[in-house]
Amino acid sequence: MSSLGTDGGGATYNSVSGDAVVVGPLLMAQHIEGIQLPPAAPAAPPCQGPPPTRVFVNRTEELAGLRDAALALAADPEPGVVMVVGVGGVGKTQLVAQAVRRELAQLFPDGRLYVDLEDHRRDGAVDLAAVLGGFLRALGVHKDYVPGRLAERTALFRSVAAPLRLLVKVDNVQHAPEARALVPPQGLLVVTGRRALPSLLMDGAVLIDVAPLDDRAGTELVRRWYADADEGTATDVVRLCAGHPLALRAAVEWLAARPQLTLDDVVRDLTAGRYGTGDDGAREAMGVAMGASGGPAQDGVGEAVDAVLDAVVAEVSDDTRHLYDLFGVLPGTTATADLLRAVGATRVDAGLGELLSSRLAVLVESADRPQRYRLHDVVRAHARQCARALPEERRRSLLRLVVDFYAEAAAHGDALVLGARFRIQPPPVRPLAELGAKEALFTGGADALEWLDAERDNLQAVIRVAADEGWHQEVWRLCESLWALYHSRKHLADCVESGLLGIEAAQHEARPDVEIRMRNQVARAAYELGDLDRAEAQLDAAAGLLELAGDPRLSGVVWESRGLIALARGRSEESPHAMGERAEEARQLFERALAANRAVPDPHGVVVQSYNVAQALVAGERWTDALGILDEAAEVARTTGDEPMLPRIDLVRAQSFVGLGSLDRAVAATVAAADRAASLKQFAKLDQALELLAALADRAEDRPLRAACEEKLRELRRNMGLEPPAAPPA
Repeated sequence: MSSLGTDGGGATYNSVSGDAVVVGPLLMAQHIEGIQLPPAAPAAPPCQGPPPTRVFVNRTEELAGLRDAALALAADPEPGVVMVVGVGGVGKTQLVAQAVRRELAQLFPDGRLYVDLEDHRRDGAVDLAAVLGGFLRALGVHKDYVPGRLAERTALFRSVAAPLRLLVKVDNVQHAPEARALVPPQGLLVVTGRRALPSLLMDGAVLIDVAPLDDRAGTELVRRWYADADEGTATDVVRLCAGHPLALRAAVEWLAARPQLTLDDVVRDLTAGRYGTGDDGAREAMGVAMGASGGPAQDGVGEAVDAVLDAVVAEVSDDTRHLYDLFGVLPGTTATADLLRAVGATRVDAGLGELLSSRLAVLVESADRPQRYRLHDVVRAHARQCARALPEERRRSLLRLVVDFYAEAAAHGDALVLGARFRIQPPPVRPLAELGAKEALFTGGADALEWLDAERDNLQAVIRVAADEGWHQEVWRLCESLWALYHSRKHLADCVESGLLGIEAAQHEARPDVEIRMRNQVARAAYELGDLDRAEAQLDAAAGLLELAGDPRLSGVVWESRGLIALARGRSEESPHAMGERAEEARQLFERALAANRAVPDPHGVVVQSYNVAQALVAGERWTDALGILDEAAEVARTTGDEPMLPRIDLVRAQSFVGLGSLDRAVAATVAAADRAASLKQFAKLDQALELLAALADRAEDRPLRAACEEKLRELRRNMGLEPPAAPPA
């Protein structure tokens, strides 16, 4: 006879604390089979990366090299790497896009992933965890299943991508480890950069060198764009632009918008702008620009691009020039129309249109609703150089508007994502509707989280700039608001970086309450990264400030974090006695946190800390005591509408019943957790409940229930974008 329910398939129900019930084994299995799961994501493979242009000349040798390398590597079960090298803006990304359209897409049918590492580079280092998180989501992995640590994301990427023939395209690689971390298990990695990386070549990477266009190819390109061009004049333009495709495109686009001018006017203006009126100077500079690759030609190409951009920007409208200056001032790499309006830009749509048509700006692929724009990295460098010529007061006033926009938008996003959690900062002054000119930036919690994630790199850059400018209040306000993003999407390295700046800001403002909050955020991120020593050091410093803090909840968050660390250390120790001591230490810390939240009172804090106390009691094998406090926590959660805590409470209740030897009640509590997690779309908790329930069914020798749980678990993980686990033994 099964130990679950009765010895038949009847519907025998026994009451269990927490509204759970025990039913007969057959009905229990049928119940699990009936849990509704979200549908699987569309099976369409990812298709990321800049699209190819219709006008493309020459590059026959480079395309052939890419094709031959891809064909050779595609026939090899081991992954391959191709390195495309050339000066900025010479056309590396477009070369790869053309190769993808012509041949590579067919060789790697399971999808194409793309990232520009400049969007994730800070102080020379790339946040590879963020890059891999984006890749995992593009491959269909649900956000709840994307882990926080780099090693875990790397392992999951390799697991999910293992059966796939993928093409991974990565722009602006500067160091070999950046590339190695993104190699697909089978398939091809194509990286672009401004210099060859010898260690990748030693690993077997194929090198494709992309030089500026020669006179013939450049002239052909100009005449494709401008059919009436005289061949000699077109060649002069090519030489003045040093064969640089980006400069050529910008010059011809600029001319196309001014039908009253001719290509001779472009040559004359560029020559005058760069070299004054002396022909000897022009010839000398052109000679340098067309010199040998890898030597002075690199400087000549840069001079040519700057000259073209100077000429193009000088002729745009005042409103568009203002936009260009704004892009040069912005701390991040992308901008939305709402941001540009918020910092005082006028005729934004028309100005963006002119920047796009001049090929100075491009649209950025983004998962959320607002369109984002960015300058090509070469153009961005020019824009920032131009912005340095602005009066210092003007530059700082523009930056302050940017910082204020992001501080208020992040605060609104935090409120929508995490609701009425404890916050030190007051609500934002401007309502959300005022931050978006045509429509709200976001409308609900899920929408707000997507916006915060899409703006993550800009937000981090804004925090750094605010710290540099001494705007301390804005630094810590942004850090506090971004906990919603850091915690939900596990951007743990970001949390540490910004939190340290938040600590400095709090010290400048003599705000011990803020410093406690910032140190606790850094500690929690370090805890999740497994760096318990660093976490404890931050909490030690925070504890020394508690006497100066007014709100008792600040004491509560510190005791809570200490308790979590105590439990983590206990789990890592082999001795049961040591685990018992750590569990008691954690219980006392959580009890202090619970008392602090009761003193306010903060109902959500009371529920969370009661749940934590119960976890410590379970770890200390005090099962009955844990059940009592869990019942109280569940009642408060139901009364206050804190539904998301109920699946967690049910799972700890199940562990308590297991400890007491009551498998029936453990199963019932686990089923309740699964039901609630499914209804709340807490898929990671549902996974946890199904896994526990399968183990309980195995202990009870209930084969129908075990089979139902394992099948539902496989279905859930398939739908969440993970490779299904191996089939259970017969």
